[in-house]
Amino acid sequence: MTQSLVCPETVTRVSSVLNRNSRQFGKKHLFDQDEETCWNSDQGPSQWVTLEFPQCVQISQLQVQFQGGFSSRHGFLEGSLGGEALSKIVDFYPKDSNALQISCLAGIFRWTN
Repeated sequence: MTQSLVCPETVTRVSSVLNRNSRQFGKKHLFDQDEETCWNSDQGPSQWVTLEFPQCVQISQLQVQFQGGFSSRHGFLEGSLGGEALSKIVDFYPKDSNALQISCLAGIFRWTN
């Protein structure tokens, strides 16, 4: 069974929020387990989400779910150790579907503070 690495101490940042309406479309909806809500970014060429974990994490898969018709065609996962610069770990190519999509990573990636 897959367990989320996101916990109350995880710091989450997003590139933007649609119409700056954080109440309806804010980052709090990224991990609320409610299919009726979602984070919705403003328009733009590059939208992103960053997660800063309070402890060492091991990542073996990435799960994303988009609203149908609003999917990215190409995404990538980046990571860093502590305050180091981000580096690309893997590319992923989601389908334009509202189904849960799971990308299994080739290896297990570990970050520590």
